[in-house]
Amino acid sequence: MLALEGRLRIVIKGGNVADFKNWDFKPKDILVSDGIITKIADNISDKADKIISAEGLYVLPGFIDMHAHFLEPGREDEEDFHSGSLSAIKGGFTTVCVMPNTQPAIDNPGMVRYICKRSNEVNLIDILPVGAITKGRQGKELTEMARMREAGCVGFSDDGNWVEDSLLMRRALEYSLMLDTIIIQHCEDKSLTKNGEMNEGTYSVMLGLKGMPATAEIVAIKRDLELAELSNARLHITHLSTKKGLEEIKTAKERGLKVTVDTCPHYLILNEQAIGSYNTNAKVNPPLRTENDRKALISGLSSGIIDCISTDHAPHSPEEKDCEFASAEFGIIGLETAFVIGWKLVMQELIDPLRLIASFSLNPAKILGLNDRGEIKEGMRADVVIFNPKVKWEYTSGEIISRSRNTPFLGWQFEGRIRDVIAGGKLVMENFKHKEEET
Repeated sequence: MLALEGRLRIVIKGGNVADFKNWDFKPKDILVSDGIITKIADNISDKADKIISAEGLYVLPGFIDMHAHFLEPGREDEEDFHSGSLSAIKGGFTTVCVMPNTQPAIDNPGMVRYICKRSNEVNLIDILPVGAITKGRQGKELTEMARMREAGCVGFSDDGNWVEDSLLMRRALEYSLMLDTIIIQHCEDKSLTKNGEMNEGTYSVMLGLKGMPATAEIVAIKRDLELAELSNARLHITHLSTKKGLEEIKTAKERGLKVTVDTCPHYLILNEQAIGSYNTNAKVNPPLRTENDRKALISGLSSGIIDCISTDHAPHSPEEKDCEFASAEFGIIGLETAFVIGWKLVMQELIDPLRLIASFSLNPAKILGLNDRGEIKEGMRADVVIFNPKVKWEYTSGEIISRSRNTPFLGWQFEGRIRDVIAGGKLVMENFKHKEEET
């Protein structure tokens, strides 16, 4: 009998291992022992509890999601740590940062400790808390950032809300600098998007839906970049959706600001026309933008301006989506489809495969200061994904592991699929199937 708590001694044979140092894939064997990658060589004959053949497949670092919502505590009916972990594993994620818009919010050290405790109890992947910048995410008073950082926060965000008070945001950035952490900012001037439902433009007029102008993101980015320069702190802009926002960030990076940015798969593969006949599963915030914005984001990812891809995995109940468009909640689930959506861009030769892989692993690890993961290297935490690029499959409701079904990608055909996942040395998925604890 083998429980998930036990770590196997595993040898992965003959896979094409992602090598960021040489920017190439190299056929290698990998030995995993005691939760660590202990050896990488041409041929490993060491004794092992498990031998996994990976010939013709890609062996990649476990993916890291900087931005997801597991909704525990408060809305466990939509997603909890167990279902969210299983959903993450199916998509190749071994580390997930959960946002603080829970009920109650992750805005005090006790809540941070609760998240860490629950992650250890579920014991499938590493779930890391992102603490709120302000109490209750209300934008009025800073949280006890130092104590929350000590309790285990990897960053701070009021995700869903932009910190409108410029002085408060300046202070948050200054504290983050002292605490050697990052501010993850949802850039949206809500005075410009109040009651908005989709991107403002021709299609919003055609559909008779209230618009959310791109300017709302751009002006928020501009202010935050100015404050980041003033404070010399690290700023991470999340779920970027606009071309002009990308241009502002590019200029800031060229000026030497400590700014990083992620976007989401849906902004890379869909545009505002996905709303179609009022498809509530395509209602997200920020909204899907124009085709020009989409193409600019792909270019930004390909050139390295965009550092990483996050999912913004946002589960919702059927009641919150199967309703009139105006009443529907924003958000889609994304953990299970994120990488394979990105792989479509690789197959279209729009992005280098290693660039895509780094955006899911190496880069978020660096941004979060997770120095023990993000690469396939000796001595690193054994977070390993084996990807079969040739498997063709259809994403159906029956395929979904998440407790929620709100996705615009139902019925899509994909080529390439995560076959095996090792998380912290534990074999949590083998041959496309989850490895639950045996009893």
